[in-house]
Amino acid sequence: MSSKTKTAGNQDAKPALTPNLRFPEFRDAGAWTSKPMSKIYSFKGNNSLSRDKLNYERGTVKNIHYGDIHTKFATHFDITKELVPFINPSESLASFKADNFCVEGDMIFADASEDLADIGKAIEIVRLNRERVVSGLHTILARQNEDELFRGFGGHLFKSKWVRTQIQKESQGSKVLGLSGGRLAKIEVPFPSLAEQQKIAECLNTLDEVIAAQSQKIAELKTHKKGLMQQLFPREGETLPRLRFPEFQSAPGWVVTTIGNLKPFVTSGSRGWAAFYADHGELFVRMTNLWRDSIYLDLTDSKFVQLPPGANEGVRTQLKEHDVLISITADIGIIGYVDANVPSPAYINQHIALVRFDAAKLHGKYVAYFLASDKSQRLFRASTDTGTKAGMSLIGIQKIEIMLPSLPEQQRIADCLTSLDDLIAAQSAKLSALKTHKRGLMQQLFPSPEDE
Repeated sequence: MSSKTKTAGNQDAKPALTPNLRFPEFRDAGAWTSKPMSKIYSFKGNNSLSRDKLNYERGTVKNIHYGDIHTKFATHFDITKELVPFINPSESLASFKADNFCVEGDMIFADASEDLADIGKAIEIVRLNRERVVSGLHTILARQNEDELFRGFGGHLFKSKWVRTQIQKESQGSKVLGLSGGRLAKIEVPFPSLAEQQKIAECLNTLDEVIAAQSQKIAELKTHKKGLMQQLFPREGETLPRLRFPEFQSAPGWVVTTIGNLKPFVTSGSRGWAAFYADHGELFVRMTNLWRDSIYLDLTDSKFVQLPPGANEGVRTQLKEHDVLISITADIGIIGYVDANVPSPAYINQHIALVRFDAAKLHGKYVAYFLASDKSQRLFRASTDTGTKAGMSLIGIQKIEIMLPSLPEQQRIADCLTSLDDLIAAQSAKLSALKTHKRGLMQQLFPSPEDE
């Protein structure tokens, strides 16, 4: 049955909502019910306390801030697994009505966002552990009038494509989007029987657990890498690392110098390239392609430049394998490394500096890892120019201190960290595949009247 099929004999009736994928026991269960949200939920009160009215140490009431919905909290909110701030004891709680305290099964929506993809982002309260919790600044608290939705189903339902599309259409604003309870109340909420809801929730919850476990595995690998880097590179005031490979145990101490003393080629990209963005052409590496936790360039959101005939190319330098890239504006000191997998030709803009060493004397990937270490990152922060717009000059980059063992030891360190990065990348690819699978499954398990 198509999810857009009309009810027989009534051309003005609502589309019959039937998902493309159903569990065997529900294949003959008929279409899902659809009701306006106002028929299923009532909206309760929240507060407008800002971050400075909250703390993580003491209090009697905890507060759910919209920023945490955007960045921290799981879709199914279990207070025993989340770090939730208290309302400061100095704040009066006298105006808080008993009905406005959260209960298990409530939905909480973020009513403000700069991003359309996040407006109306929601969490479902599944466990409160008898703690007192309120819905805070820029949130909408919704509670079921009757138990029409199975606990644990709502969190998935409000992430489904059709429901999210409706919420986005109800948002208002230009730079900052807003969503009101009145507009949220208009959206149509589809749902099957409680038994089918439970089956869908259990299926997706199991997949969420696998995704969470995979995310934890990646987090542990990144923590291990950070600790290993702290051992492989000397600490402040020291010229030898705490951990050294056996073949270098008796090797001399490391040489302390600066990037400039190594006489590298140092340059930055040209301005104005954004005007020539295209769907194909020459790869354009931007700051968004650099990541704090990896020296590898993330080219999944690549931009390209294609100059029209007669355009002024200006001064630009083509990237070469082993080049080290450093962000020099805004978030300063993010390190990138150009490996053999980066397409050629490729260029950078003015927000990134390029440092190119003599490969016969210095291992570029070792330098990239060293500059990404905690010690070097502190030097970047200390060396940053201050003023109306933070930035770092090419002269400032050449003053950055660097510590060098022999070329073979540089290679050994780089190879070790590369192996760990490759493992992290492989596990991250598995996580990405799991998330893609879940998105596809969600599209099949939840109906949409737009489906043919």
